[in-house]
Amino acid sequence: MLLQTTHLIQSIANVAIYTVIGLVLFGLAFFIMGKATPFSLRKEIEEDQNIALAIVIGSVIIGIAMIVVAAITG
Repeated sequence: MLLQTTHLIQSIANVAIYTVIGLVLFGLAFFIMGKATPFSLRKEIEEDQNIALAIVIGSVIIGIAMIVVAAITG
């Protein structure tokens, strides 16, 4: 019983650590993406209703998430 509880706590800790690492990497990638563009992403998507840019940014976000998941799972 104690071994199962220890294993559960270790698994929960691993999930928490990988979640934090993934979110930090994802935030860093999004920050770099925002700085790399010569225009304001927020203004283009929210104010100018640029749907094409929103689709491209959404695709990049999904791609970055897939890379982070692949890196974490090995």
